[in-house]
Amino acid sequence: MSKKLLSGPYIMWMIGFILIPLALIVYYGLTDRSGAFTLANVLSVASAEHAKALWLSLGLSFVSTVLCLILAYPLAMVLRSRGMGQGSFIVFIFILPMWMNFLLRTLAWQTLLEKNGVINGVLTALHLPNQNLINTSGAIILGMVYNFLPFMVLPIYNVLMKIDDNVINAARDLGANTVQVLFRILFPLSIPGIVSGITMVFMPALTTFVISNLLGGSKILLIGNVIEQEFTKGSNWNLGSGLSLVLMIFILISMALIAKYDKNGEGTAF
Repeated sequence: MSKKLLSGPYIMWMIGFILIPLALIVYYGLTDRSGAFTLANVLSVASAEHAKALWLSLGLSFVSTVLCLILAYPLAMVLRSRGMGQGSFIVFIFILPMWMNFLLRTLAWQTLLEKNGVINGVLTALHLPNQNLINTSGAIILGMVYNFLPFMVLPIYNVLMKIDDNVINAARDLGANTVQVLFRILFPLSIPGIVSGITMVFMPALTTFVISNLLGGSKILLIGNVIEQEFTKGSNWNLGSGLSLVLMIFILISMALIAKYDKNGEGTAF
């Protein structure tokens, strides 16, 4: 009985902040302004404007995720090889940006990349031509990589730290070289962390609208921007919810991948 009482606050939290909001999104997404059932809101993702925003979001998210993986895996390997524990200062540095305000981190990059920003100021001082950095797809990708890189590093690092050194030593004793140890031992054993990192980077990158607003100058519309505008400017909650339901499909896919490749939660717990 006492356990049921202790679980009460969590159940109320789930109902109030998870189930009810999801139910509202489903309701608005599957109805029109009069409350009649319709699939038009969901199917509107196939329209030219929405499809363009969705495919652009998928493309930029994919590139950002690949770049994060390329940067994160070697970094996690270095941290492991140096025996840096979870409480080390270097690991703390990578966690620190996650504690900072997301908006402030992105605004800092806006200051660096803008036409009269820090980077172009340095180029001018070196008598080099200024670069058009802000309001481009590259700026959005840079913002995504910077903001979401820790979410790729930490799951991979966490899994690598759990690999027993005796497994690696046994492989070397059997004649495996560094490349073979990497691709036949470390990489397969770190798949849970890689999958968790990919989902933790890809989904926020896919749904973001703050980064594209600030670093894209609202000139590059991603699907997150379209949904945000439908709620705030167009006051069309039905269409915004319908497009959100489409994005939930990708969330469900990511949850299925984690359930398949990270059954023990090795890549998610830090």
